[in-house]
Amino acid sequence: MGEENGQFTSVFCGCFLKDSDLTMKKQRQKGFALVLVITAMAIIGLEMYVLTGGSNTMLFQSDTAYLEACKRNLITSGLAWAKRNIRNNSRETFEKAVELDVSEMNIRDSSLVVTIRGLPTDKAPQAQINVSCSRSRRTFRADDKYKIRL
Repeated sequence: MGEENGQFTSVFCGCFLKDSDLTMKKQRQKGFALVLVITAMAIIGLEMYVLTGGSNTMLFQSDTAYLEACKRNLITSGLAWAKRNIRNNSRETFEKAVELDVSEMNIRDSSLVVTIRGLPTDKAPQAQINVSCSRSRRTFRADDKYKIRL
């Protein structure tokens, strides 16, 4: 009877230990999966942070390029207007600051002011051009004098 109890006990203990090992392995596997998911979420969050910083830089650079192009277009338009008025000898526009309408250029929050200096008989008349253009919270301004070649 001692042997049977011994065998029975060993069989019983073996089953109990097997079940507990299985239970422990399942718990370890569930814990491993949880750690794996948390790690993956942390890596994805870090990648999103890095990519967001890169996209903000690209947005800043594209805004800068847009504003530079608008500024150049406004300056060129002002120079063309000044040259045409000097050639047409329009004396009423000389020595006066004239704000030109730039609404048809589809540049929001922009302004263009041209002042022609020097008489048309002078060899080198000048145009003072003041330009301003904005996009979101950034504004570009340019105030320069240009010689007009006829």
